[in-house]
Amino acid sequence: MPNVTNYTDDKIRTLEGVEHVRLRPGMYIGRLGNGNNPGDGIYVLLKEIIDNSVDEYSMGHGKEIIVDIQNNEVSVRDFGRGIPLDSVIKAVSILNTGGKFDDKVFKKSVGLNGVGSKAVNALSESFYVSSFRDGEKSWAHFERGELKDSGKEQAAKEKDGTLVKFTPDTMMFGKYEYQSEYVEQMVKNYSYLKKGLTLTYNGKSYQSENGLLDLVNENLLSGEPLYPPIHLIGEDIEVVLTHNNEHGENISSFVNGQNTRDGGTHLAAYREAIAKTLKDFFKKNYEPSDCRQGVVGAISILIQEPNFEGQTKTKLGSNYMWEKQTHNEKGLPKLDIGPTIRSYVNDFISKNLDNYLHIHKEIVPIIEEKIKASQKEREEISSIQKKTRERNRKTAVYNRKLRDCRYHYDDKANDNTKDYIENSSIFITEGDSASGTITKARNANYQAVFSLRGKPINSYKESRRRVVENEELNLLISALGVEDDIDNLRYNNIIIATDADDDGMHIRMLVLTFIMKYYPELIRRGHVFILQTPLFRVRNKKENRYCYSIEEKDKAVSELQNGKFEITRFKGLGEISADEFANFINEDMKLDTVQISDEENISEIMEFYMGDNTPERQRFIRANLRSEEELQDVNL
Repeated sequence: MPNVTNYTDDKIRTLEGVEHVRLRPGMYIGRLGNGNNPGDGIYVLLKEIIDNSVDEYSMGHGKEIIVDIQNNEVSVRDFGRGIPLDSVIKAVSILNTGGKFDDKVFKKSVGLNGVGSKAVNALSESFYVSSFRDGEKSWAHFERGELKDSGKEQAAKEKDGTLVKFTPDTMMFGKYEYQSEYVEQMVKNYSYLKKGLTLTYNGKSYQSENGLLDLVNENLLSGEPLYPPIHLIGEDIEVVLTHNNEHGENISSFVNGQNTRDGGTHLAAYREAIAKTLKDFFKKNYEPSDCRQGVVGAISILIQEPNFEGQTKTKLGSNYMWEKQTHNEKGLPKLDIGPTIRSYVNDFISKNLDNYLHIHKEIVPIIEEKIKASQKEREEISSIQKKTRERNRKTAVYNRKLRDCRYHYDDKANDNTKDYIENSSIFITEGDSASGTITKARNANYQAVFSLRGKPINSYKESRRRVVENEELNLLISALGVEDDIDNLRYNNIIIATDADDDGMHIRMLVLTFIMKYYPELIRRGHVFILQTPLFRVRNKKENRYCYSIEEKDKAVSELQNGKFEITRFKGLGEISADEFANFINEDMKLDTVQISDEENISEIMEFYMGDNTPERQRFIRANLRSEEELQDVNL
């Protein structure tokens, strides 16, 4: 008999205050994480508080924001208007409460739904806020969203503004740590977007004189651009554009100061407008991908009430530049709307880029030469790929290498299709043993397996033509679906799963080099991961402990020392049974996100790791390599 729970009145719950945030944190901040990824929740909490301070500056109040992080306690002080003194408590603790619902107070802000600071409060073990206005101070202290103390007092020496201090809750985030480089990049991005605003992080100040132009010149460009970046500024839009000789595109996008790392309508319009404008200018039907190959740039727009996809605001949905509820001459309500974001961005870039090219004629032949070179390379590569695909179809090699997933992008799938798309993954592994283990252990609904044969070529040292002539990499390109356009990527997660030995590490580096050189956007968009599998299994008659480091193994040994136990050192994925391996590729699998920061030069990274064997690299390896002897089962 099934366990039947009575559905009665007493089962209906109303969650009070910020209780819902703690119960469903993912709805408000995305994932939790431990701070190793810039998209982790602790950075969303920080961003939510800084957003409020930046919005004050955007409205003309306060020219400096001070951010300090010490021992995971965050402090943010701005010098804006300060929260109205009698509303301090409810402004940070009652959902859907705030001043940003009134567009006369905050016209083009990031936070629009009255959730941000409340989510920070709810997910912090300690949260303190104080507001300074006209020589008075109102303050409140919370613990995990519950008010503990509050008060008002005189503060004649304090400048107007708001101070927030919080410590993310270890009950929610576990063991976490703020990575300084991620915070620094966040602060720098704010400075690029808000000329005249000074942001000080742990004593170091950041300010930009040229806005997005500084962002592109200082962070995004790898090597010299083919021509000086084009900088276009409108009332609610700022655009920067140039080309270099790298593969792919490197474009940062922002809405109301929010870094929309997952893009959205404005980024799509930016890419579309560049291609269309260049085609119209040259009066030739160039492929859009050829016009954009090697593009480095940025776009920032300001709109009222942006429609972000999710509370974390990393992707902009379809929207208008503004919407207003007004009344007609008879007094009846009507909705006035501005231009669509797509049309606004397209019109701005088409007009201003075309004018720029007519004035700066010296860069015109440089751009067209770049487009023609991209066209020639694409046509050569396409011909090689077509021949290779035909050859592989005849030999059925493709089907032997790719075990595809069942539901990926299948319109006929059930109601879980969206979840399958978001979780759709391809494991890239090497050898029949490892691929066989993963294939048996995977969830075939949304997990695919691609099996490499031996080591692929070192793409860093080879031409694009040579790379696509390589059967292994050509088939991988086809499996990923990115032959013609990266937007056709068939899987949301590309997971490199190699053995924990020298050969496995080398194969991992070769695959990463291939992606980094020819498809860097896959990394920048957060699609590429490294699968972490346990190095050891420590077990006795009662339990198994899977350990991912020597330290974890030693701890397990100490805790299981009473009685007989066994230690197994896993060197290859094929050594782990399929039943066991299923535990490591489920929803809780350990993945390291492959990242390229805006300040890192891809060419320099590949030269260091995959170029000639220099003394500098030898020293790095010696300093960081753990020998196999260190990984032996010394505690048997």
